[in-house]
Amino acid sequence: MALPLRLGKPWRPLVSDEVDRLPGQLGVYQIADASGAIVYIGQAGARSPFGLRSELQREAHERGTGHQFRVEVNMQYRTRWFELLMVHKADHGILPPDNAKNPPPLLGRLDPA
Repeated sequence: MALPLRLGKPWRPLVSDEVDRLPGQLGVYQIADASGAIVYIGQAGARSPFGLRSELQREAHERGTGHQFRVEVNMQYRTRWFELLMVHKADHGILPPDNAKNPPPLLGRLDPA
């Protein structure tokens, strides 16, 4: 059974209490503003000391209040990260604002329809 292309998990508030419960595993995550608009799609890879927990702790500290997140544990985090970026671009015509500031090289095209 294939994974769905889009992350369909519910949004959680980007606050310490929620982030501290995350696993120290590899994976991908999305950050949204208070309205649910995705502003960043990130990855927790081999250089993240405690995986998703480390990355989201950093995000919470840098962004402050008013944001939300969702995660997916995935050992193929880099491939999944590219996939989520391509789906977002296919759906919206552009990358999330914070990804557009430093886009990944050689991002392909995907038609999720």
